[in-house]
Amino acid sequence: MTYGLSFTNNQNTVILDSEFARLCVISGGRYAANQEGGLASLTTFVRPVTSQEPPLVFIRPDTTNVIAAAGKMYLTGGPGNWTGFYVRTYGVTTAQPNGRYFVAAFAAQPVANYGLRLWDGAGKLLFDSGTQAALFTRSFSNWTYVKSEQTPTTSYRNYYRVDFNFPENEYLMINSFGMTLLSGGSEGRNLFTWWDFAGGNMYAITEAFSNPYDFHLPAVFAKIAA
Repeated sequence: MTYGLSFTNNQNTVILDSEFARLCVISGGRYAANQEGGLASLTTFVRPVTSQEPPLVFIRPDTTNVIAAAGKMYLTGGPGNWTGFYVRTYGVTTAQPNGRYFVAAFAAQPVANYGLRLWDGAGKLLFDSGTQAALFTRSFSNWTYVKSEQTPTTSYRNYYRVDFNFPENEYLMINSFGMTLLSGGSEGRNLFTWWDFAGGNMYAITEAFSNPYDFHLPAVFAKIAA
C-alpha cells in the first residue's frame, strides 16, 4: 500500500488495510434440524450477505455421543442477497443437524451505529467496527483411507479419517462439503463429513457408483476473533 490507512499489531502483523478486506463475520447463531423429518436444516441469516461472490459458511456441530454429520450444503438467495444455507446429516444413524454457525465474507457491511468504517478507492466497504473478524486456524488434507463398502444400492462408500480434537471455538468451512466430486462415471461422488467426538476422529465419507480411492479435499477451519 503506497497511501491510505493501515494498522499493525504488536507482532507487526497488518490487521487492517485500506486496500484489502479482512474476513468479516456478517451473521451467526445456531442452525437446527427443521426439514425432512429432522434430517436437514434450513437456516436464514440474521442479516443477508450483500457480497456478489458466495459467502463462506462455517459450522460447529453440537458435541454428542452420536456421530455428527454434515453435507449437501447449499446457499439460498443469490449475488448481493445471500439469505441462508441448507445442510443435511448423513442419515438416521447420525445425529440431527444441530449446532453453531457463522457466515463470513471478504467485505464488511454497515452494521455499527457509531465507530469506524473504512472504504477502498473504489468505494467498497472494507471495515465496519460492528463486524467481528474471522481467523483461519488450520487446514489439512492428509486423510487416511480406512475402508470401502458397497451399499444396498450397489454404490461404493469410502471412509477417510484424520485425528482431531474438536475445539469448541473452531468451525469447519462447510461450503466445500456441499460439492459433488468427480467419480470417473456419469454420477459424481457425494460427500459428507462425520464428527466422531468420542473417538477423536474426523471422517470424510464419499459415495459413488464408480469408486476412485484418491481423496485430498482440504478441511478448512476458522474461529471468530476475540
